[in-house]
Amino acid sequence: MPTTERRIYRDGFTDGTRWNEFQQRPDDIVIATPAKCGTTWTQAIVASLMWPNGSAPGTLIVLSPWIDGRIEPAEAVAKRLDRQEHRRFIKTHTPADGVPWWPTTSYIVVLRDGRDAFMSLGNHMARLRPEIVAHINAETEKDGARPLEWTGDAEQDFLPWLESPDSAPAYLASWWPRRNEKNVLFVHYNDLKADLDGEMRRIASFLEVPVTEEQWPSVVERCTFEAMRAPGQDLGPFDMVFEGGIEGFLYKGTNGRWRDVLTTDQLRSYERRISDLLSPDAAAWLEQGSLALGRRP
Repeated sequence: MPTTERRIYRDGFTDGTRWNEFQQRPDDIVIATPAKCGTTWTQAIVASLMWPNGSAPGTLIVLSPWIDGRIEPAEAVAKRLDRQEHRRFIKTHTPADGVPWWPTTSYIVVLRDGRDAFMSLGNHMARLRPEIVAHINAETEKDGARPLEWTGDAEQDFLPWLESPDSAPAYLASWWPRRNEKNVLFVHYNDLKADLDGEMRRIASFLEVPVTEEQWPSVVERCTFEAMRAPGQDLGPFDMVFEGGIEGFLYKGTNGRWRDVLTTDQLRSYERRISDLLSPDAAAWLEQGSLALGRRP
């Protein structure tokens, strides 16, 4: 059983009651991140580490499901996880107070500058297939949750996102108090881009996954942005959910696109939200990452 009471989050994408179907095992891995902050990238890293010869027994999103996401039936996800005999790794976009806390579970918390995450989320929402949106909104109607609402206009979408628990500042605020727990590892998107090999070694050490030096080049190469988007790379049935498949889902992977989009007023709102939610050290880490700051959380 989890060691703390948790909040039940329900919104367009998430239903926190789905955790009730999950039977925890002591060596489980939870990848916790707000949307578009490196979730799939981190899942791919964990898979590459666990199967360093590239022999993973399935596609990524089948091996590592979104435990509290509305896209798949909760019972189907739970049954698939129950059948897995290897060490399991799942993803969640739920803030810390909505995720069950088990001292024997390893939590990898991945963040990115919120302005970059917002820009990537815009592409994500624009490519989400209409039938998937209809399915999700039918699910939210059953339990009275807020449906998916995204206009595609940054001027209209930014403030609702910023004020939600799904934004990067709010998400980091929820997890930051747990940064010194021995079973929690903080990873930053910028650090993955700057030193993928080094960050993967950190993750391998945290998870206590053995990888030989001979295996490292291919283990890392599989997780480069180019390799993950390459034709023939099968991470899962992304084309069923997103127009353009994996190439549409993994769009550009670049930072700073918000500079030409967000207005001065929006940037001021973002700075106020950061100031309200985060300490100066947390705010600096969210914007820059560990390698640029020269220190870890």
